[in-house]
Amino acid sequence: MSADVLAGIGLRAPHHDDFLSTRPAVGWVEVHSENFFVDGGPVLHTLDRVRADYPVSLHGVGLGLGSAAPLSTMHLDRLQRLIRHVEPLRVSEHLCWGQAGDGRYVNDLLPLPYTEEALRHVCARVDEVQERLGCSILIENLSAYLQYAEADYTEWAFLAEVARRSGCGILLDINNLYVNAINHGFDAHVYLAAMPPAAVGEIHLAGFSVQQVAGREVLIDTHSRAVSDAVWALYDAALARLGGRYTLIEWDNDLPPLATLLAEAEKARTRLEAVHAHAA
Repeated sequence: MSADVLAGIGLRAPHHDDFLSTRPAVGWVEVHSENFFVDGGPVLHTLDRVRADYPVSLHGVGLGLGSAAPLSTMHLDRLQRLIRHVEPLRVSEHLCWGQAGDGRYVNDLLPLPYTEEALRHVCARVDEVQERLGCSILIENLSAYLQYAEADYTEWAFLAEVARRSGCGILLDINNLYVNAINHGFDAHVYLAAMPPAAVGEIHLAGFSVQQVAGREVLIDTHSRAVSDAVWALYDAALARLGGRYTLIEWDNDLPPLATLLAEAEKARTRLEAVHAHAA
């Protein structure tokens, strides 16, 4: 597949008008599923106009696959309707939890304990979601700022095992991987080596911020700036191991002009083109 098709951007509301008026040369776009849980109106009309010319992926942020509370049938019904309407390129969710037992939702993507019990729970939930939606999904590794004392698996082994047991794919967020590696002190290349190539269907790239916390530097996955040189280098290593993969540039806060986002996607496209040429 051409590298032109593999590089995409996350399309956010402030860029909708500019995107539709300029129709930029980008391979695909990703939108947050929950923003389009409507039966009509201008928001869905905008998505339909984009979908007419570009492949669209749906990326969920609110399902909470790892939560202990039952999966929301309302959420799944809305997502299923959106999938039927859009016929997306891919459907993805985060490997996280976000709902308390009393029904309250937490406005964050919270990490799981990497235990056998949590693994069985997540795999059962992924099975339920995939059966309900009638399609396979990709599961994304997330940035996490704490680790549980009890763990039977490393983060990377847990993610790979979820994919193996449930048959889902992996959305490998290189920025999240790098942020966690620096904050928690593990080797990012060991993580990459543990990823099953056949399961990795998509890669995310984004920018992080640096904050001082208790006298030490902590990387924060803010999606508020350009991809760092270190993350580009890790992306190069991922492509060397995995080959070309659909790659998305994410930028959600302090949004720059659309042209800046497209320039970041062009950097990914150039790297993908080199992989494509080498493979040929």
